[in-house]
Amino acid sequence: MIYPILKMGDPRLLKVSDPIQDFDTPALHQLIADMFETMQHANGAGLAAPQIGINLQLVIFGFKKNPRYPDAPNVPETVLINPILTPLSTDTDEAWEGCLSVPGMRGLVPRWSRLRYEGFDQFGNKIDREVDGFHARVVQHETDHLNGVLYPMRIKDLTKFGYTEVLFPELDPSDDD
Repeated sequence: MIYPILKMGDPRLLKVSDPIQDFDTPALHQLIADMFETMQHANGAGLAAPQIGINLQLVIFGFKKNPRYPDAPNVPETVLINPILTPLSTDTDEAWEGCLSVPGMRGLVPRWSRLRYEGFDQFGNKIDREVDGFHARVVQHETDHLNGVLYPMRIKDLTKFGYTEVLFPELDPSDDD
């Protein structure tokens, strides 16, 4: 099932999400399958449960090639539940981000360059990874949704925030919905 994606301004996107208590349930597996279908339908790099109105600490991400981020390296398909992020240095990078909940726009967002993320998969198995680059950026962006944070809230210079079609006319605008 493809869910409608909530857009910035919807108060549900500003809530702190509840941890998931029960793993490996039919309902959880169905939700995750629906989230992947929704993300792929929208050409997303990731999706957080709050973006579809589900107030749970669940994010999915990953792709091999994404038209919204044509120069991005592959990110492994991941289900991450109840995540904890730990920066591995004080180094940060700024890069352009978009969001399915902020369609048609991009902003220059600072993020930790390297981090460790921990959590669980849908079966309750522990996940513990150290990542950098675009992978680290995607994890931070998606987990921000679990805390009611949208990427425009992290932009330091609002002159670096605007419509994708203006900032990046070479990108197909239909790929940024």
